[in-house]
Amino acid sequence: MAISIAAEWNELYNRFYRKQEIYTMCWKNVDLSRHKVACARFGGPIAIIRDESKMVQLRAESARAKLLIFSSSGKLLSSVAWDRPGGRLISMGWTDEESLLCVMHDGTVFQYNYRGELSTSQLSLGQECWDQGVADCVIWGTGLVVLTEKNQLFSIPDLENPQAIKLADPHLEEPPHCFAVIEPQYTLSGSLEVLIAVGSTVLMVDADSVQDQMVSIGPLQKITLSPNGNFLACFSHDGRLLVVTTDFSKTLSEFTTESALPPEQLVWCGVDSVLLYWEEMLLMVGPYGDFVKYPYDEPVVLIPECDGVRVLSNMYMEFLQRVPDSTVSIFKIGSTSPAAMLYDALDHFDKRSAKADENIRLIHDSLADAVEDCIDAAGQEYDIAQQRTLLRAAAYGRAFCRKFHRDRFQDMCRTLRVLNAVRQFEIGIPLSIQQFKELTAPVLIARLVNSHRHLLALRISEYLDLSKEVVLLHWSCEKIKAASDVPDPALLDVLVEKLKLCPGISYATVAADAHQNGRQKLAALLLDYEPRASEQVPLLTSMGEEERALVKAIESGDTDLVYFSIFHNWRQQTVTEFFRIIQGKPLARDLFISYARQNEPEVLKKFYMSIGQPQGAAEVLLRESWGYSQNLEQRSGSALQGPRLKLIEQASELYAHTKEHIFESKATEEQAKLLKLQQELEIATGQPIFVDSSVSDTIRTCISLGNHRTAQRIRVEFKVPDKRFYWLKVFALATAKQWDALEKFSKEKKPPIGFKPFVEACIEEGATEEALKYVIKLSDPHERAEAYARMGMVKEAAEAASQAKDSELLGRLKSTFGQNTAAGALFDTLRDRLSLTGGG
Repeated sequence: MAISIAAEWNELYNRFYRKQEIYTMCWKNVDLSRHKVACARFGGPIAIIRDESKMVQLRAESARAKLLIFSSSGKLLSSVAWDRPGGRLISMGWTDEESLLCVMHDGTVFQYNYRGELSTSQLSLGQECWDQGVADCVIWGTGLVVLTEKNQLFSIPDLENPQAIKLADPHLEEPPHCFAVIEPQYTLSGSLEVLIAVGSTVLMVDADSVQDQMVSIGPLQKITLSPNGNFLACFSHDGRLLVVTTDFSKTLSEFTTESALPPEQLVWCGVDSVLLYWEEMLLMVGPYGDFVKYPYDEPVVLIPECDGVRVLSNMYMEFLQRVPDSTVSIFKIGSTSPAAMLYDALDHFDKRSAKADENIRLIHDSLADAVEDCIDAAGQEYDIAQQRTLLRAAAYGRAFCRKFHRDRFQDMCRTLRVLNAVRQFEIGIPLSIQQFKELTAPVLIARLVNSHRHLLALRISEYLDLSKEVVLLHWSCEKIKAASDVPDPALLDVLVEKLKLCPGISYATVAADAHQNGRQKLAALLLDYEPRASEQVPLLTSMGEEERALVKAIESGDTDLVYFSIFHNWRQQTVTEFFRIIQGKPLARDLFISYARQNEPEVLKKFYMSIGQPQGAAEVLLRESWGYSQNLEQRSGSALQGPRLKLIEQASELYAHTKEHIFESKATEEQAKLLKLQQELEIATGQPIFVDSSVSDTIRTCISLGNHRTAQRIRVEFKVPDKRFYWLKVFALATAKQWDALEKFSKEKKPPIGFKPFVEACIEEGATEEALKYVIKLSDPHERAEAYARMGMVKEAAEAASQAKDSELLGRLKSTFGQNTAAGALFDTLRDRLSLTGGG
């Protein structure tokens, strides 16, 4: 067994490394090379989304981008339709709190939990970053840094206090080759530092200054900080891997990879080796120039951990780490260490061989160290059978060792039971023992709670003698949300039966959650079990002093309390009385409107009508219509006059009540008419591509499908101008490659827009021969010259420019053809000739 285990190791100088398969991924049809991938540390979840910068063959069901979140074993946790504003997605990454940050091109940062729920606290890097646009981003556990398209650096160094700051201006004319972040806990100043590779040197940028590190090892194409924050791994343009100190004062090692291309990924494996990944090859380089190659025939993502690297591929999750010293001492081929002798003694003992006693006698003086090594090695294993064997060897040796601290063995058994529980395929958290120690048990329990693994979290809390309050409170709140159809008394019995497992737990917290979920009676019943004095506002509401409680909540400035009181008033008062109470209290009124707009639109409409603001009710109707979803089957028969159209028509009528909103009334009326027409078109064509498109897009789509009569009808009904209609039809026919129809259309009558749009449409579709049919019809020689230039026809462009007698045009055409020396000479000759004749 020891020989077979050690045979799978790879040696780098005097260190051994092993790569173990942790999971066979249970996902299907996932190609990492076509997705942006973000993996959380400590065995956390994996988020993937289609990479829009790569060509991907889409199936019909996957045409719409989705944000998918998986466990480390590939189990789907959530799927979210990706329709976020803010331009394209630049980067995404997980925080230490397991929130997924998605940084958009405009500087907006969206936060998701593992269930794909969008956080209400949206982050922003500020107006200046929004104006410049984000080009690149680095996200770490507690913050992020972005590089804008104007080479400025913006940061949120602490996500708990998300204040965006602008770092010092590095005054770059071109984007840096790469950049890396030194987190505040690793800097002498305690503030964030960013390293940017510029030319052959590196600049260190913080909030106040820019310092040139005065090195000449670049240009550097990749920079990565070591897990302990002491070293940097750098990949240079000439294929060298350099390991230097963070201040670049000392080069610790240098390795030539003989690769002209930089690696796709560069990460540290612990603090002893560096991993470089190119397509189909993973290279591990040790501190003394030794290396190991791992071939891969599928894309991989490297996830650095404190004690190694998780390697994610389409099929597997693996863990590459330095083999712990205790494991080496036992399983190294030919090892005669005390731990190896003890492990061998157990094997002889199982075989009832007298050699077991001989081994124990040989290592008697070092038996305590041997037992410690076996216990430590058991903690380093993922295989439960191997753990058990090593712990049995430790227990066997402990029987002959009086000096050994017995709690050490028990602690390891407890730790391994916890780790084995969370490593299960269904849970999918492949923590190593070092990661568990760094993460800590309370944080692990919090993560299990957030992932709704309440029973496992409770069992671990009990097993490790930790407080069960966090688990039970979260479970209670989620139970209330999930059991909306369970009567209050029955649910109260269930909650109290669980909550009494933790004496001193806050029943008020559970009661507040029950109230926020509309369980007013349940909240009142739970408050009876609260052993501590309740806050003033909840007590007032339970006493029936609803309006007074609302006033006190507003005075406190605590919006949660205000909402608490609003909801209580809402449930207890009549609609008329409730509207009267909140109307005279601006804060309560605004909070009510904000909540009702998302959750109770019908009540909000009544409120607006009660205070004489029909335009507000109309706005609610329109918002409701926007969110109304109809599938193709619903768009048939009477559905043409269905809920969505009715909402829009009602909004139009409400807007018409006031003279100030006549425009809005007409606009909504037109929208209803357009929507009805689009629904008819979808039923007729069987293609769900019309609804919610503009008038122009509807006309264009009809023309592309050959439905010219309907396009003409829309043109008339919505009074589309001739020029606009011509533009739409020209480009629609060109997009559909209907060249004969386009030519026929051009001959029907003299186009009011001229023939230039015909030329442009053909050129945009790459149909040069078709474009030539219309270029000759251009009466303006300037337009002909520019059209010929766009098609790369030098001679024809020159002839047209000569007819125009415009030297400025000749100059522009010369610059258009760039490095074409012959074309440049031709245009220069024509300009000279024109100047001699006094033209231009």
